[in-house]
Amino acid sequence: MVDIARESILSQSAALASIAGGLGDTFDEAIKLIVACSGRVIVIGIGKSGIVGQKIAATLASTGTPAFYIHPSEAIHGDLGMITPQDVVMLISNSGGTEEVVKLLPSIKYFGNKIIGLVGREGSSIGDSADVTLVLPVEREVCPHNLAPTTSTLVAMAVGDAIAVSLMKAKNFEPSDFANFHPGGMLGKSLHSRVRDVMRSTDLPLCGPQDSVSTAVMTMTSSRLGLVIVHRAHQVLGIFTDGDLRRAMLAENSVMSAPVEEYMSPTPVCVSADDLIVDAELLMREHKVRALVVVSSRNDENQRICGVLEIFGGD
Repeated sequence: MVDIARESILSQSAALASIAGGLGDTFDEAIKLIVACSGRVIVIGIGKSGIVGQKIAATLASTGTPAFYIHPSEAIHGDLGMITPQDVVMLISNSGGTEEVVKLLPSIKYFGNKIIGLVGREGSSIGDSADVTLVLPVEREVCPHNLAPTTSTLVAMAVGDAIAVSLMKAKNFEPSDFANFHPGGMLGKSLHSRVRDVMRSTDLPLCGPQDSVSTAVMTMTSSRLGLVIVHRAHQVLGIFTDGDLRRAMLAENSVMSAPVEEYMSPTPVCVSADDLIVDAELLMREHKVRALVVVSSRNDENQRICGVLEIFGGD
């Protein structure tokens, strides 16, 4: 069974690569159409394409592009009233001729809405009626009988994600914007929380610049943070880590009695207590450190120590 699973995944991976290589000007046209839209993106599809459509609409809505899904059968029985003239309509159909979706074309055309078609083949009713058509050809489904929508739905979903990501770039959608749409759960908490909400602010590992390395090591060990902050009058002078200790011991034998300032890093990576956790994470990853010194203000020359933030492991 593992061989079958591996073959399935590799086959779908090849299909995605083929679709990616085939994207061209029509994709840019679809993005421009949505960016220029003053309304919402209405996504319509049925069956597996409908499930894909729900996911695409949800991803668009959560990343700064107002969107929602309408079931075509409900649309033809009244839900077309949910569509305004300012909306762009995205129709998803692998065959390009799904009956329930095709029936909506005259009404959508009458309303004057722009149409983006996601179809699997050239020369289809939906593709020919759309203002912009993204043709996503799949040689065969990964289903052993070439029947169950598998590879075709994966491709449509991937293109939907590509549309969402492209729109995020086009609209300069930032992590702070993302936080506004995700206030609940751990994701929302991490995006909305400030450094001061999670930093360690008591029993900080502090030592003076003239304290011996031996004293610094004792402080480092008791704090279990693998570092000490070197300070004068609670203002940051540098940081001394277990990595600095190892390098110093390799350099000379008398290191333990020397002043710690001789081996500290004089420009530690600092973060403000008011910074967002998501920004602190980016700072950690950028500098490949496992802890940040928290100060009153990163832009203040007299940076007063507030705490230590240790969330993400360094590389």
